Amino acid sequence: MTGTLYLCATPIGNLKDMTPRVVETMQMVDLIAAEDTRNSIKLLNHFEIHTPMTSYHEYNKVEKAFYLIEQMHQGKNVALITDAGTPAISDPGEVLVRMCQESGIAVTSLPGAAACITALTLSGLSTRRFCFEGFLPADKKERKSILEDLKKESRTILLYEAPHHLAKTIGELCETLGNRKVTLCRELTKKFEEIRPMTLYDARSFYEHEEPRGEYVLVVEGKSLAEFKKEQERGWQSIPIEEHMQRYESQGIDHKEAMKKVAKDRGISKREVYQALLDNQ
Repeated sequence: MTGTLYLCATPIGNLKDMTPRVVETMQMVDLIAAEDTRNSIKLLNHFEIHTPMTSYHEYNKVEKAFYLIEQMHQGKNVALITDAGTPAISDPGEVLVRMCQESGIAVTSLPGAAACITALTLSGLSTRRFCFEGFLPADKKERKSILEDLKKESRTILLYEAPHHLAKTIGELCETLGNRKVTLCRELTKKFEEIRPMTLYDARSFYEHEEPRGEYVLVVEGKSLAEFKKEQERGWQSIPIEEHMQRYESQGIDHKEAMKKVAKDRGISKREVYQALLDNQ
C-alpha cells in the first residue's frame, strides 16, 4: 500500500494560526519535507513534533521528488511544508504534487494561512475576480512581457516582493500600469502588521524616503471597464468616420445600424456621426 503526500499549511507569522489538524498530521507522518529545515525546526520544536525532516527546495525539487515518491511507494506518509503559508503556491511543491499524481500517489491538502489571500481580504480592492502572479521573474524580457500582460488585466492583481526589490518593482508598475490603486501589505498576522492603501504614484514617492522592511504582498487594482472603453474609443477615433462606417457596411450591416455601431464605438451620438458624414460629402 502506498503512502500519501500531505500538503500542510503553516503560519505566515502568528504561530496561533497553526491548525490542530496540521499538528496531528505532522506528528503522524513518517517524514516531513521542508523548504528550509533550519527554519522549520523552530516550528516543530514549538509544537513538540519529533518527526524526521528532509530538505525539499527549489534547487533539489526534481531529484528529491524522486526520493520522496520512492518512500511513499514503500508505504511511508510524507508531509510537505514551506517556510510560511501553503505549499505549492509560488513554491517548488507544485513539482512534487505533479510527480505524485503521475506516479499514482494520493495527495491531499490541509488548508491554512496563505499570504496572498490574507492580503487580498485586507486590501479594500475587488475580491470577486483576481489573479496571482507571485514574484515577477528576474529575466528582463520575461518580466517586461508579464508587465505588458498585466497592463490589460481587469482582475485584481496579487504580487509578492522582497524588500530590496520593492522600490524598483513599484517604479515598473507605475510606468506600465499608470496610477492605479494599490494596497501594500507586510508583516501579515504579526505584531507590527502594516496595511497601506494608496496609489502606485504615492507608493513610489513614499519608498523614495522610507526603507522597505519585511516581505511584501502588493494588491493592485485591475484595469477598469471605463479605461477599456476609453482605450477602444481612442483606437476608433484614429481612423476617419467614413472608413469606420465602411468596415461595418462591408459586413452587410445596413447604413442606419452601422451609424449606431460607429457612434457606440467612438463614444459619440448618432447625430454627430451623421453630421460628420454630411460634412465630408
